[in-house]
Amino acid sequence: MIRPLLASPPSSVHASLFAYLCRRRALSMAVACTLLATCLSGIAFAQAITIDTHNGANKGTGTVDRRFAQIQPTNVLLDKSQLDPKTRLELIRVMQSEQGFAMRPFPMGHRGLTLEANGRLTPAGEPYLDMVTEFGICAKPGDLVVLSDVKFDRNKIIFELNGGPDLKHRFLRHIQLGGGVGATSPVVQDDGQQATGARLTLEFKGRIPELTGTQVKALLAPLISFDVKTPIQAFTDTLPTKLKDAILNHDVMVGMTTDMVVFALGQPQRKVREVDGQMPFEEWIYGAPPKPVQFVRINGNRVIRVEIAKVGEPIEVFTKDEVEGLMRTDGSPLVAEQATRTVKMGDVERNPDTQSPAPPPTLTAPGETLPENAGQNQPGAMKPVQFPTQKPDDYPDVEAARRADQQKAAEAAAQGNDQKDTTQSGTSRPASPDSTTPPATSSAPTASPGSTPPSDTTQPH
Repeated sequence: MIRPLLASPPSSVHASLFAYLCRRRALSMAVACTLLATCLSGIAFAQAITIDTHNGANKGTGTVDRRFAQIQPTNVLLDKSQLDPKTRLELIRVMQSEQGFAMRPFPMGHRGLTLEANGRLTPAGEPYLDMVTEFGICAKPGDLVVLSDVKFDRNKIIFELNGGPDLKHRFLRHIQLGGGVGATSPVVQDDGQQATGARLTLEFKGRIPELTGTQVKALLAPLISFDVKTPIQAFTDTLPTKLKDAILNHDVMVGMTTDMVVFALGQPQRKVREVDGQMPFEEWIYGAPPKPVQFVRINGNRVIRVEIAKVGEPIEVFTKDEVEGLMRTDGSPLVAEQATRTVKMGDVERNPDTQSPAPPPTLTAPGETLPENAGQNQPGAMKPVQFPTQKPDDYPDVEAARRADQQKAAEAAAQGNDQKDTTQSGTSRPASPDSTTPPATSSAPTASPGSTPPSDTTQPH
């Protein structure tokens, strides 16, 4: 966004100054920066899918899908004189808003396809497929396209299909003008819708010769057919002969797309969605007894199985892909067998009558044995249960504990009684006349000769 281009003057001055700068091409640098940022962001977030890289399809001559292969050059006689302004206006009047049928997928994107007059298509092969994958499809083979605009540029005629791949005024939508703070508005309002058209460039050598509308249509015939056709005719003209005849004869082959099935048999009477193992699919059912009934099984966008049930006859089942080779330039499969590897996802199905169950998960390598108890440490082997050694006090005898507690209580009581009796016997009291207890003797030590007698602490008061 180029907001601070004009700051504070009034709106009228803004518009005048902006027009002057545009005439002086002062915005060329800003426009170039915006274009560079757009391209870099497109490169950063683009995703491309490469298919069959081992066959050199990037040159446009390898084994690729017919829809993306190199075209067969046309042979239209061209005048050597240069195109004059009157003829140019006549071509614009004839070609603009003309309708035709797409013979190839037309990718969206600013670049588009380039077709040389009586020459080759650029890009072709894998680059063509990468462009379709990156930018998306504007029109599939057989779809109706409209030449919404015709432009002349030196030795090129540029056709915009279905509105073109770029929005009008795509740079002016990012420029805002205004007179006050917060009062800016874009020069061109943006409704938020993205362009979904395509671009086709018809390139001549040197300069554009004198042309008629019929000659231009003949030069564009490999990509756009301007003949009056029905939708089924326009679609089948883009297919190989065998596949075209099958659709016109209302036959379904394994490998057809859903568009081919609809053109061959129309919309089904019933659709049933089921799951076969880990694979979801749709069953398209055509017809009802006593007429033949066809069951067309579709996974994604392809037919993977066809069953035809007729009254009084066994059911015919077709599972071999017959279309995949027809859509290749040399009849080979879509992806080379040596360059592919099929991995089955999900739970593995086993027959319990003929197959043993899979061993449990293990961290040991195949054939590895541990040094100790090698036979018991193999995957699936069970070891004997080992209980811990029981200690004597793990499970005590309740009765023995109760008796020990009672004994301890009795001993404590007896000891308490002995201490009480000893205390009472040491107390001084007059002896009874009939007492046989000898009188208490003094417990004071006898002083030895020559020693100092101890102090008498028991003298009477």
